[in-house]
Amino acid sequence: MSAATRRRLREALSPLLFVLALLLAWEAATRTLGISKFVVPKPSEILPILTDRGAEIWPHALQTLATTLSGFAVGVTLGFVLGVALGASRRFYGMVFPTLIGVNSIPKVAIVPLLVLWSGIGTVPAVITSAVIVVFPIAVIVSASIAAMDAELADVLRSLGASRLLALAKVGIPQAMPAFFGALKVAITLSFIGSILAESVAANRGLGYMMNRAASDFDVEMVFGGLLTLAAMGIALYLASLLLERRLVGWADRRG
Repeated sequence: MSAATRRRLREALSPLLFVLALLLAWEAATRTLGISKFVVPKPSEILPILTDRGAEIWPHALQTLATTLSGFAVGVTLGFVLGVALGASRRFYGMVFPTLIGVNSIPKVAIVPLLVLWSGIGTVPAVITSAVIVVFPIAVIVSASIAAMDAELADVLRSLGASRLLALAKVGIPQAMPAFFGALKVAITLSFIGSILAESVAANRGLGYMMNRAASDFDVEMVFGGLLTLAAMGIALYLASLLLERRLVGWADRRG
């Protein structure tokens, strides 16, 4: 086995081994301390739930995944476009950014009842909440990267007759892509938070609704089963964004 193959195998196995170590430590701590399953159940009590009651969990998981992906796509698109505009124009930044800060300061749970009034209980409030919670971090990170565009490269392009828009397309946006993909990793987590928040308040499907109902029935194992399902979906989307990042902007990775 070559050194490169061993390195790739080690990189693939190390996260799995870390998760396994966490589960073993969790199991040992709950057994040693005698913690009741109504407080924190053992992994050995939670993991069978994923198979024994999978027919109950997976429809809710697929609903949450679809809602999250929809809100994520909308929020990332709006955040990227807004971030490019904010970074490219100092006047636009000064005019819009204070309002953006004010809107982001509103707790997202406060807008869910309004969304229910406007669109009713269901998928739409969850998608909108998931999108809204993603826009701000994407816009901030992209705008900061665009504003820090390499001045020398931009000046060279302008000296060759390139317009400001062309310089932005050839220098600013490519330069912002590594930071953009870094922001995606944060946005994935926030998007799930938005979906679960809205589903807990204003939905009749999804993991948020399922866990809220399970908690009211004191079905703690089911609640933790939903949490582990959420964690698994978040990791899967993180890995997908990581693969996309390596394919599109692998040149920016300087880690040896």
